[in-house]
Amino acid sequence: MNFLAKLFSPITALLGFIQRYFKSILFLTVLFLIFGSPNSERLKPSNLMKIELNGPIFDSSRFLEQVEEAEKSHIKGVLLVVNSPGGAVAPSIEMALAIKRLKKNKPVIAYASGIMASGSYYASIYSSKIIANPGAMIGSIGVIFQSPNFKELADKIGIKEQTIKVGKFKQIGTPTREWLPHEREELETMINDTYDMFVEDVANARGLDINKSSDYADAHVFTARMAKDVGLIDEVGSIYTATKEIEKLSGVSFPTWKKKDKIDKFMDKFIVESVSKISSYFYGLKAY
Repeated sequence: MNFLAKLFSPITALLGFIQRYFKSILFLTVLFLIFGSPNSERLKPSNLMKIELNGPIFDSSRFLEQVEEAEKSHIKGVLLVVNSPGGAVAPSIEMALAIKRLKKNKPVIAYASGIMASGSYYASIYSSKIIANPGAMIGSIGVIFQSPNFKELADKIGIKEQTIKVGKFKQIGTPTREWLPHEREELETMINDTYDMFVEDVANARGLDINKSSDYADAHVFTARMAKDVGLIDEVGSIYTATKEIEKLSGVSFPTWKKKDKIDKFMDKFIVESVSKISSYFYGLKAY
C-alpha cells in the first residue's frame, strides 16, 4: 500500500493542487483564450502601420512615440490619417520633422479624411504623397495670435491690475488692457516671421513657387479638388485609395497591419469622439 501511495503521489499531489486552485486556473485559462491565444494574424509580423492625427494639436508626444515605433520596427510603410483643424505651432512642426525623418527610410502616405488645415497640414507636408477625401477641407496656411481685452469688464467689477516688470515688451499680449502700439508691432513681427517659415516649408516640401504663395497660402481653405489644382495635395480619393497606395509604395507582398493595443484603441476612440463633437460646431462643411 505504501509502495502504491509513493508511486502515485505525484499524480495525487497534482490533482490536489488542481482541486484547490480550480477557480484560479479556470480564470487564467479564460484570460489566455481571450487575450493570449495565438492566431494567424498574430503569428505574422506587421509590415504596415496607421498613425492617426485627430482633433486640435496641443501636444506631439504621443504622435512622436508612434513615429519612433515605426522607425525602429519592421514596419515598411505608414498611413497617416488626418482629421484636425490644426493647433499650436511648435508641436505641429515637431510632427512635420518626425515625418520628414521617417520618410527617408519608409514611405508615408498622408490621407485627409476630413480636415487637414493649418498645423495638421504642416504636419503632413513631408509625406511621400498626400491624398484627400473628396469632401475634405485643406489648407488654411496662416498664423494667428489672439488675446481677449478684459479691461472694461475689470473696470465694471472694480478690479485693478498691479504689475512690476522689467523689459519694454515683458507684458506683451496682456489681456488686462489694450495693447500699446510698440507691443502690437512686436507681435506682428513675430507672427509674420512664423508665417514666412510656414510658407517656405510648404513651398519646399511641395515643390511650389514661393513667389506665388498667395495662390495656395494666405489662409485660403480649399476643397480637395481645389487643393489639388494649387498643388497642396497629390490626389483626390478614398481611404481605400490611400491604403492601396501605401501597400504599393512599401513593396509588401502580403500587407499585415499593426493592431492597436485594446486600451489605446479605446482611449483614442474616446478622445476622437469627444473632440469631434466639440470641433464639429466650428469646423467643416456639414451635409445634413
